[in-house]
Amino acid sequence: MEHTEHGVTIELVGGDITKQPDIDAVVNAANAQLRTGGGVAGAIHRAAGPELEQETGPLAPIRPGQAVITGGHQLPNKHIIHCLGPVYGSDKPADKLLADCYRNALARAEENGLSSVAFPALSTGAFGYPMQEAAEVALKTVLDQTAQLESVRLIRFVLFGRDALHAHEEALRKLRD
Repeated sequence: MEHTEHGVTIELVGGDITKQPDIDAVVNAANAQLRTGGGVAGAIHRAAGPELEQETGPLAPIRPGQAVITGGHQLPNKHIIHCLGPVYGSDKPADKLLADCYRNALARAEENGLSSVAFPALSTGAFGYPMQEAAEVALKTVLDQTAQLESVRLIRFVLFGRDALHAHEEALRKLRD
């Protein structure tokens, strides 16, 4: 599914975030210490190689809602933007912190003159954020940010599994109508 807002294309696709060769930066669903972990963080760290953890070490810890940028290392992308999403039911207000993740990731992309960014469904794995709620926060935030973006022209949500893709498509349909 695709939608254009203020000249910025938003794509919703199923797939693997580590296999997006046409994207300048992929977003990592990071942990506070910016170390390898499970889920998206584990996949990105494995694909990027051990140099990534060496680069992220001095940048840690980060707080929920924060985003930092590193090189892409062995990934096909120039950069990785690391965001710490909220743990649902623990970090509050969860919706504001999740929106901050998307806003701050786009700010890092803009500061570095990047034209494309790929997001996973932040906070929906081990951090327990309900998929539909997270999709609505993510897409509303991204749509709201498009008017301020100068270099970013493509925002791709790379979603793992049918349920995640369906939730994001539903959220985008609702926001467009």
